[in-house]
Amino acid sequence: HLAVFLFQPILSPSILDHLINNDRKLPPEYSLPHTYVEMQSLQIAAFLFTVCHVVIVVQDWFTDLSLYRFLQTAEMVKPSTPSPSHESSSSSGSDEGTEYYPHLVFLQNKARREDFCPRKLRQMHLMIDQLMAHSHLRYKGTLSMLQCNVFPGLPPDFLDSEVNLFLMPFTDSEAEGETPARAGPTSSPLFSLLPGYRGHPSFQSLVSKLRSQVMSMARPQLSHTILTEKNWFHYAARIWDGVKKSSALAEYSRLLA
Repeated sequence: HLAVFLFQPILSPSILDHLINNDRKLPPEYSLPHTYVEMQSLQIAAFLFTVCHVVIVVQDWFTDLSLYRFLQTAEMVKPSTPSPSHESSSSSGSDEGTEYYPHLVFLQNKARREDFCPRKLRQMHLMIDQLMAHSHLRYKGTLSMLQCNVFPGLPPDFLDSEVNLFLMPFTDSEAEGETPARAGPTSSPLFSLLPGYRGHPSFQSLVSKLRSQVMSMARPQLSHTILTEKNWFHYAARIWDGVKKSSALAEYSRLLA
């Protein structure tokens, strides 16, 4: 089974604006609205890093350095993998030190034609790899745009270190709105019948390739015991309760104040 969550944007200015303008009362442990929004975002990210096999990070531009600092902070305060239950205490102790980390996929939304240039692609992969170099999250080696024929002219070893980055362009309807401007008034009637050059596959094709890659990712055990779908629900509820009461998050909140 693959659980899918859709969460509110992290560190969202619109959520902060709604909080301020609607006179919502803050919990007593938070004195400032922006601190409350940041802690909410950290709680959500820490929860996802513990109960999900794949976490997709969507960004509309490349790149926001504060996003990577946020991901590393969420990894730092992530709850530890619960120890085996008393019923399974007879198992070998070598697994007790194993910590779980999910696959992390960076989805570059609204990518433009120049983003699909091989040189730009290599720069993006190199930058993400350097920014995430000290992370234990599985941010590379499990998703590849080169292997799903998005760049048919590039060899598999084109990227020195391929991270889990996937480019998603504007929707086809948005792209069609740009076609007449590119074609120009002096274009031949024959060429006006052809679709404009986009430099990448269609939006629907890329969505299908991304879905296929995500669904084929390995799904290791989230905990030291095998979880059924029902047990996973109770496990996730227990983790969320632990995140809300986390001493590490509480201490981090005090440092922000």
